[in-house]
Amino acid sequence: MSQLTVGKDVLSYCTKCKLNLGHTIVAMKDSKHIAKVKCNTCNTIQSFKDPSQSSKQNKTRTKKTSSAPSKVVSVSDLWMEKMSNTKKKSTPYAMDGKFTEGDIIDHVKFGPGIVEKVVDDKIEVIFRHEIKTLVHNKQ
Repeated sequence: MSQLTVGKDVLSYCTKCKLNLGHTIVAMKDSKHIAKVKCNTCNTIQSFKDPSQSSKQNKTRTKKTSSAPSKVVSVSDLWMEKMSNTKKKSTPYAMDGKFTEGDIIDHVKFGPGIVEKVVDDKIEVIFRHEIKTLVHNKQ
């Protein structure tokens, strides 16, 4: 896993977008803990929220008994893991193309990426350095 420093991209829960999205680290508490992040989608600066800790069914606060640090995954590490676990061939990205979860796309500007989520006419794609929301199935 790569060293976490200011300027690196990580996944974090965005309280404005209400999604786990790519964020850029803007402040660190110490060498292992992230303090503030900036959402790459809405540009909101907020406290780092570990995406594995944010769940909609967990509305009540509970006292945390263990102080073990949670695992933070950078966007590039997530991309490498997803790309190594797939056997699919890449498809050139086009707005009129229809994509499903797990498809590998080849974007002209962002390079190769893997479709993480499909929501109506939009897809969330993990590229090597960032996560982007793209339009697909445009008629």
